Amino acid sequence: MLALRACTPLLLLLPFSVAAQVVERTDAKAQDQLPSRWSAGLAVVHRDSEYAGEGTRTRLYPNIAYDGDRFYLRGAALGYRAYKDERFELRTFVAGRLDGMDADDFGAAALARRGVDRSLLSDRDDSVDLGVGASWKGSAGKLDLDVRFDVSGASEGYAASLDYSYPLTLGRTTLVPSVGAVRLSVDMADYYYGILDEEVARGVAAYRPGAATVPRVGLSLIHPFAKRWALLGNLEYRALPDALKDSPLVDVDKDNSTSLFVGISRGF
Repeated sequence: MLALRACTPLLLLLPFSVAAQVVERTDAKAQDQLPSRWSAGLAVVHRDSEYAGEGTRTRLYPNIAYDGDRFYLRGAALGYRAYKDERFELRTFVAGRLDGMDADDFGAAALARRGVDRSLLSDRDDSVDLGVGASWKGSAGKLDLDVRFDVSGASEGYAASLDYSYPLTLGRTTLVPSVGAVRLSVDMADYYYGILDEEVARGVAAYRPGAATVPRVGLSLIHPFAKRWALLGNLEYRALPDALKDSPLVDVDKDNSTSLFVGISRGF
């Protein structure tokens, strides 16, 4: 019976990279459960942002995914498997980092509570990351290591993540709880959560968080039905460390962010 290997929103269009990476990781979990190459459908993506005044957003997007023997498409990442066997995979990839934000998208009142004049801020740009990843899986679960470098010159930093997951089968439904963390380098954390030199020159108080580690937990759901269809969902919670929570770009008393998506796709 044909089923979906992937049910992935086309997150090259999304305005937030965190959601794109959530789907990328969930897609990888789905590939372990549902063997097929192409899929297409729709997904609803909801994100509760930590940035001052951005709030929550819910949007509908098309789904498209591909998983071949060597090449794959997961969210905003296009990758190549350099090596794969039953327990280990080594891959390289290029991915969009869509954490960029226009200064006008911040809430003026929310920034004012932080003592920041929105008109003095600069935009944060999206970037393109080049990365390497590795996965180990066995009876005790799956371990994923991911390192990606900004090669487009936006932050000129990198992010490294380590996640552990364990699939639980309930009839035809697979639940995949996970726990992990992502480490943002000094340059990347300072760019997306700090005050830039040009903003300091305009009169904004300097703030640089430095390197930061963001813990996260998630739960993915994969449910195939009607031979070629599948329902795929994910909920992820990220806890902000003090260095990011204290950023003047983050809402007052905001110490976390969440992402949720639910998608439905048909395999081909």
